[in-house]
Amino acid sequence: MGSGWLGRREPTLERSSRSDDLRVDPDDRIGGRRRASGGGRRPKQKRKTRSRSLLGHLVYWSFVLGIWGFIGLTGLFAWHATQLPPIDQLAVPKRPPNIAILAADGMLLANRGDTGGPAVSLKELPPYLPAAFVAIEDRRFYSHMGIDPIGIARAATRNLTGRGNVQGGSTLTQQLAKNLFLSQERTFSRKIQEAILAVWLEHKFSKDQILELYLNRVYFGSGAYGVEAAARKYFGHGATRVTLQESAILAGLMKAPTKLAPNRNPEAAAERAQQVIAAMAQEGLITEAMAKLAQQKPAQAIHNGGAGSINYVADYVMDVLDDTVGAIDQDIVVSTTIDAALQDAAERALTEELDKQGRKFDVSQGALVALSTTGQVKALVGGRSYADSQFNRAVSAKRQPGSAFKPFVYLAALERGLTPDTVREDSPVNVRGWQPENSSRQYFGQVTLSRALALSLNTVAVRLGIEVGAKNVSATAHRLGITSDLQTNATIALGTSEVTPLELTSAYVPFANGGIHAQPHIITRVKTAGGKLLYQRKGTGFGRIIEPQYVAMMNHMMQETLTIGTAKKAELKGWQAAGKTGTSQDYRDAWFVGYTSQMVAGVWLGNDDSSPTKRNSGGNLPVEIWSRFMREAHRGIPPQGLPTGSWRDAEPPPAPPVAMATTNGAPIDLLPGSRNNASNPLVPVAAPVQRPPAAIGSGQAAQASRQPASPPQNRPARPTREAGNELLPPGSISGGNRPPEKNFLDRLFGG
Repeated sequence: MGSGWLGRREPTLERSSRSDDLRVDPDDRIGGRRRASGGGRRPKQKRKTRSRSLLGHLVYWSFVLGIWGFIGLTGLFAWHATQLPPIDQLAVPKRPPNIAILAADGMLLANRGDTGGPAVSLKELPPYLPAAFVAIEDRRFYSHMGIDPIGIARAATRNLTGRGNVQGGSTLTQQLAKNLFLSQERTFSRKIQEAILAVWLEHKFSKDQILELYLNRVYFGSGAYGVEAAARKYFGHGATRVTLQESAILAGLMKAPTKLAPNRNPEAAAERAQQVIAAMAQEGLITEAMAKLAQQKPAQAIHNGGAGSINYVADYVMDVLDDTVGAIDQDIVVSTTIDAALQDAAERALTEELDKQGRKFDVSQGALVALSTTGQVKALVGGRSYADSQFNRAVSAKRQPGSAFKPFVYLAALERGLTPDTVREDSPVNVRGWQPENSSRQYFGQVTLSRALALSLNTVAVRLGIEVGAKNVSATAHRLGITSDLQTNATIALGTSEVTPLELTSAYVPFANGGIHAQPHIITRVKTAGGKLLYQRKGTGFGRIIEPQYVAMMNHMMQETLTIGTAKKAELKGWQAAGKTGTSQDYRDAWFVGYTSQMVAGVWLGNDDSSPTKRNSGGNLPVEIWSRFMREAHRGIPPQGLPTGSWRDAEPPPAPPVAMATTNGAPIDLLPGSRNNASNPLVPVAAPVQRPPAAIGSGQAAQASRQPASPPQNRPARPTREAGNELLPPGSISGGNRPPEKNFLDRLFGG
């Protein structure tokens, strides 16, 4: 053992000098000397010790609870993260494609697609535009990592204290995440997923890339997604041209796009814009002088966006685009044939004249189509107001053209040997009980074809239709551009088969261009936004479809419509013009299609429910609208003549006319089995059909079937029963223009 062990001393309990008592000394007892002396310092030291102990407990348990809260929050975030696609599979959804529709001169007419405008890069925008969004929506955008704890705390404090409006504390990145990946529901679960995706976006993209994505994806109200669409919607120009004041309005929309839309609530939008400008100045993004000037001169939104007739054009382009380029998966640019100035002129002519005289004639709707002589659609107005009705009457409404169909009857007759000087009888006619009359109920006896067409004599047109055959008339109309089905019976001569304004107008183009077929078209070129050519139109039609001498004859006759005939109100000073009016049964439809060597324009007026108008014929309001538009369309263009030539020099020998004279002034009778059938092989011989006479209607054209009062739509034609080599007209109990009832037809034709 060492010395340490040997020198070790065991502890002993020393005896107290006072006693051997081991009990607590009285001085150490509660209430002992401390009480006697009035207290001491030792109790205070104990209270401090207890306070420190309590504080330590609080710190300890706060730390413990913080750890458990962090674990719980981490688990909560982890669970919600499992509800999202795997991060390695996560990708920013492709932006829906935009279709930019351009006029013939390259001017933007409209945007179509889910977004309403193309994407723009951040570097293309004026710097104060993105700055406005940062200032009002996310001041610490360039410093946080997707989530802004300070902003969340500030928003929570305001929400709990009730100061100001309820705030969400979302960053621009969180808002982008919501727009890209999540629904618009307001739940705690969605907010957690929003935060997770915001952190992922910050890791994946730079700040400028996130801001560019945000500006091109966020909703601005009124159907506009992205800053480009919003700028065009509210201010009529692109985002690259917005002013500071306009930028403030656009940024202010983020709070409530619908409530703060400047075209709906300009006062609230302006007030919010003032807040945006103040925030920009406070953050040093603009100078005080700029802020003061911007607040003194707030931006004004346009109010006619989306209601103009150019939307009829855009809708029509979208209808034909699918057949042109097929499915679209990227932004494209569509170049059209539309002349923006002519489109405006057509819209003004139609709407202002209807506003002025529509009530007088009880006319509520109209359509106008203008084509070049090569078939290019230069203007297209599908209705009185796009805001009130998006139905495009110019391309979709099928209505009876009335006498505006007669040029095809006369052309078929000319091509079979007749001339403008050929004489036919204008007198009452009876076709198997159907007795069409002239609108004036007057008859002129022997008249030339020129005069008969100019005066729109129904009896002569019917005789010619029977003479050349309804099937030949139908074939001629289809050759020139009519695409709708036509009823091949005697009523075809008076335009009882329904057509659209676009197809009827396009069928007149060969008269204006010298007999060349011109397919109506509106799209000339389609490119991607990057410039890759997807479609280029080539060719305009099928070549010559009318021989020059017949073109000259038709133009000679239809010029007289504007000089001595039903379109005498047409005014186009200095220009040689021609055309034809049309009015259907009971003045339900009124037409005028007229043309020069430069342009063909057609006007239709009526009511969507096919109700009668107050004697609105093709020769009054449609002619006035046509004249007003054509004067604008020809302004500054040197006048040129129509392709008439010397048609008499090229006149073919006339074919022997069919005897259709009257006897002692008695009306001609074409009833089968009558005295005229022996000398008229064009009328099939069959058993006579007796029909009771009745009053004659007041319109120009006979109508083959009664149309119900309904919105415009493609209504199928009623079939007729064929007899021999000629289709029977549907018959009429009225003996005039009014159509027969269906049950009468069923009894008549056994079915």
